[in-house]
Amino acid sequence: MRGLLPFYRGLCTLSNRQARRKAGIVGSRCGVCGTQSNSKPQPNFGLLFDIDGVLVRGKMPIPAAKKAFEKLVDSQGHFVLPVVFVTNAGNCLRQTKADQLAHILGVPITQDQVIMSHSPLRMFNKFHDKCVLVSGQGPVLEIATNVGFTNVVSVDMLRESFPLLDMVDHNRRPKLPSNPVGNLPKIDAVVLFGEPIRWETNLQLIIDLLLTKGNLSSVHQTQNMPHLPLLACNMDLMWMAEAHSPRFGHGTFLVCLENIYKKITGKDLKYEALMGKPSELTYHFAEYLIRTQAMQMQWKLPVTALYAIGDNIMTDIYGANLYNRYLEERVTRKNPKAVAKMVSATGSSTAVPQEEERDNLWESELALPSATSCKSILVCTGVYNPNAEVPSDASHCIKETVFHGHRDFRFDPALVEPDHIVQDVAEAVDLIFELERFVPQ
Repeated sequence: MRGLLPFYRGLCTLSNRQARRKAGIVGSRCGVCGTQSNSKPQPNFGLLFDIDGVLVRGKMPIPAAKKAFEKLVDSQGHFVLPVVFVTNAGNCLRQTKADQLAHILGVPITQDQVIMSHSPLRMFNKFHDKCVLVSGQGPVLEIATNVGFTNVVSVDMLRESFPLLDMVDHNRRPKLPSNPVGNLPKIDAVVLFGEPIRWETNLQLIIDLLLTKGNLSSVHQTQNMPHLPLLACNMDLMWMAEAHSPRFGHGTFLVCLENIYKKITGKDLKYEALMGKPSELTYHFAEYLIRTQAMQMQWKLPVTALYAIGDNIMTDIYGANLYNRYLEERVTRKNPKAVAKMVSATGSSTAVPQEEERDNLWESELALPSATSCKSILVCTGVYNPNAEVPSDASHCIKETVFHGHRDFRFDPALVEPDHIVQDVAEAVDLIFELERFVPQ
């Protein structure tokens, strides 16, 4: 893989120097981005911040976070740029997360600046009136209602109606013979918000639903395909809290579910949708919120550049680079000269990226993006460890042999290469300002 990320050990400072050299090129091209509005320069970029490992470790703020955000607000406490927080957490409401961030960072933050892994579910209208099972922890019923679902069943409700199905924990088994209560409607779809507390219970009941097409009074049909629609949020295999090493995330739960299903049926588990980073859907939703903030700030020029700051190569960096590729393909499709060049080079028009169903979904709900680029910046305060031991044989780099991304995301070495590596979020903000030649006033 080009770049070999493990060899970035100790190169954060070098990366900054290289970025500063690039700044002369980038800056000379765009100059002072934007126009004058109320004697203030209007930039043309917005910022996307991951939370865990970038701004906080568990409940503890990372020291550089406050320093970074002091540069992003004016004397009245208003943001000088559009800012969106993009987290794969899914165990609370957006307003709750906004309040937590405001307390930690010391700046006012609204829920419209926060994207949880489940936020894009608002766009899946065709499921909002169906009876769905929700899995996770925290106020899952309230979260489901908040994103538009009207007929929701929790795993606990399911377990109470079918007490004989959850048998792993002997202490939770029924003490006396019991029959299914059966007062719940047939389940039409399953929505996975995040890792649950009792994995064995959720795994068992979700598998039961998938193998009975939502009718738990019937027996398993292992050859009965396709299974119920399955929508999953948050694919993080691991995440960074207060511990020295990363902890299991919802992606680990998905690995368990996928492998159990395949072991029983011999077939791959299929997802109706995967949300949260690195899904392009999540970044498109973030771009929409950036555009909305720019309009509220009465910016006259569109936001054309996004900068995504994260600590996880397989989610933050992969996702930002994947969305950047999508944006570049959109520009190519709209540029007749670029299309002609690609056709000439390949000898076929089939190599030219085509409009996809995702564009139709996004356009109907959010309108297509104004951004033309999304640059990735990796910080060294979370999952990514710049001091990891460098392999003796570069041809067997761990990033080539171990892919921590989700099963349905193809490993592409180019997508895990950050555009820049810095020590922390404060350095990231400084770098962006230098690249854009932006001086807040």
